[in-house]
Amino acid sequence: MQVSIIIPTYQGEKYLSRAIRSAIDQNYPRDKYEIIVIDDGSTDNTSKILNTFKDDIRIFRHTENKGLSAARNTGLIHAKGRYIINLDSDDYLHEEILTVGTLFLNLNTDIDAISFDYYIVDKHEKHIKRISANKQPIACGIMFRKEQLIEIGLYDEKFLAREDEDLRKRFLHKYKIYNIPLPLYRYRRHEANLTNNSNEMEKYLKKLKEKHNLR
Repeated sequence: MQVSIIIPTYQGEKYLSRAIRSAIDQNYPRDKYEIIVIDDGSTDNTSKILNTFKDDIRIFRHTENKGLSAARNTGLIHAKGRYIINLDSDDYLHEEILTVGTLFLNLNTDIDAISFDYYIVDKHEKHIKRISANKQPIACGIMFRKEQLIEIGLYDEKFLAREDEDLRKRFLHKYKIYNIPLPLYRYRRHEANLTNNSNEMEKYLKKLKEKHNLR
């Protein structure tokens, strides 16, 4: 097992199927990667949607909503892959991301992790803008070596937002992320994005600064 794609979801019925299909439709040997979906206490039709894919994915369910960090950690703990890549349930992957990512890391054992550029897309999947992951990093579309994520302590479950920024800061204390300038991730912008919740983002920015002694 080379790669584990981890998809946390909460009330994700609207876009979840698209995310899962993009994971299934990779141009990569199907027996060399797995798709793990964590239902973080959803009360919508998420469970029914997951059951339609039950032969293609591994499903884990939280009985209550624990937050994105806890959901990601559940996926990581159960992952069998050598490499980990996160996919948010409202986003989707280019079909070559696993092929490019695994080839690069297999041939460059001195490189710890790789990120990919991404397109911001709207709710109809129209490309809005290409973004450099070096300049504007996001939580997903990064291929990590699993053992390194375990070594730094996984995601801090006290962070219900900006958990990716906290993990990235801890990761970069010891390791490096190399960016590949290929836009192989699709970040969907819509009204329900967590980043639109300014109160939560501000609250956890303060917590992030306190934890890492930032000004």
